[in-house]
Amino acid sequence: MTTHRPVRPSWICAGCGLSWPCGTRRRELLAEYAGARVSLSVYLATCLLDAMADLPQDRCGDVYWRFMGWWR
Repeated sequence: MTTHRPVRPSWICAGCGLSWPCGTRRRELLAEYAGARVSLSVYLATCLLDAMADLPQDRCGDVYWRFMGWWR
């Protein structure tokens, strides 16, 4: 089990204090969802929607790239 979980509502990584998903969690997610890209996209899209509700002050495009743009 990873320690790199999001702390809501700030969406900061509990493991390293960086913005979630941090680099470590991104690598873990790619390994966990290897061969299941659609499932990874559904999971990250769900996180994206939650983060957009929790971070109304952040620009939508920035939040999108933080959650969805890094893995394609």
